[in-house]
Amino acid sequence: MAAVSSSPPSPPLPDPSPTTGEGRPARPSGWRRFGVLDLVRLGLLVLGLLFVLTGVLPTAVAVDSVARVSPLLLFLTAVIVLAELARRDGLFDVIATRVAILGRGNYALLFALCLAFASLTTALFNLDTTAVLLTPVLLALAARAGIAALPLAMTTVWTANTASLLLPVSNLTNLLAMDRAGLSTHEFAARMWAPQLAAIAVTALFLWFGYWRRGARGARRYEVPSPTPVGDRPLLWAAATACLLFAVGVLAGAPVELVATVAAALLVVAHVLRDRAALTSTLIPWRLLVFVTGLFLVVPALNELGLAALLAPFAGEGAGSALRVAAVGAALGNLVNNLPAYTAVEAVLPAGEPGLVLALLIGTNVGVLVTPWASLATLLWLESCRRHGVRIAPVRFALLGGGLAVVATGAAVAALPAGG
Repeated sequence: MAAVSSSPPSPPLPDPSPTTGEGRPARPSGWRRFGVLDLVRLGLLVLGLLFVLTGVLPTAVAVDSVARVSPLLLFLTAVIVLAELARRDGLFDVIATRVAILGRGNYALLFALCLAFASLTTALFNLDTTAVLLTPVLLALAARAGIAALPLAMTTVWTANTASLLLPVSNLTNLLAMDRAGLSTHEFAARMWAPQLAAIAVTALFLWFGYWRRGARGARRYEVPSPTPVGDRPLLWAAATACLLFAVGVLAGAPVELVATVAAALLVVAHVLRDRAALTSTLIPWRLLVFVTGLFLVVPALNELGLAALLAPFAGEGAGSALRVAAVGAALGNLVNNLPAYTAVEAVLPAGEPGLVLALLIGTNVGVLVTPWASLATLLWLESCRRHGVRIAPVRFALLGGGLAVVATGAAVAALPAGG
């Protein structure tokens, strides 16, 4: 909050959204709103429903799968509404600007602060929040402060994935793993804090030597930006209060879907009182809800058709089993996507082995850094980079991401407590 200033406001940041000839944001209509990925998501749901209707997926299995994913969908909706309204209220802009001011023009200090900011955002909200909301904030900040955009962009995407191990709310796969392993929020965090630190430490090394060191960034110091002007101070405080309530509730071990819903509801009420225009249907992540629901019908159906039998030999017990399971999860996640990869491999893990579940989680969270479709967060990040004119070289992205995936996954699995 200290970033609020009474000095003359800085010029507004350019909106990367397309505009009409009159300068108003263009609003695509009809099927023009749907891209290829949207059709894939919709097709996935339709395919899942067809599997149920044709009997490929037994109705009882489908009902169990939907029942398992329902709390996740509630949480996902609430936390994205909370994060999007907080972004609109300027909370992320204020924090990002304060981070740059605290850096005092020193790139090494800025790097440490940005890494901490992105890691905390990922851990407390989830990786999609970092990809969707934090990426454009940091890229806009880069333009204001004369900072090279690529180091900030790579910090958000790598941290979104590798910093998503600590808490159940950090990633949808975490909620699945916590449920499968029978862990509470505190028990989950107690097992994952060491792997999380290991993953972030490796990520920091790859980021610094790959993008942030002097030879990579091309500048000695950056211009310290002026404080961020605030449009509606009461809404900013409401957003900060709601986010703090959410963080405290999660750390206290309350059901994450309940905490997220309450926090989002409080911020919605604040907007009813002060900014009703923000409360539109676009706040609801319809595309993501369709995608996740479709996955939880299609993957069980594929298991019924023989996928489980193909994966079973890689998921057994014995020496090196944790690293093997993590590697299979990472490889499958880079081939398809981390969420279906997790659900497919989880289905063949032996019962009573929480350590293998957590090893799989590491593989599907930390190891999916090679292909852009390996995680939804990476796809969302890539679109944000495209809109801001930040070019991502695919070969370099895959090579450095692959190196980070291998080293960070291995380090995180090695840091798992004995016996899971």
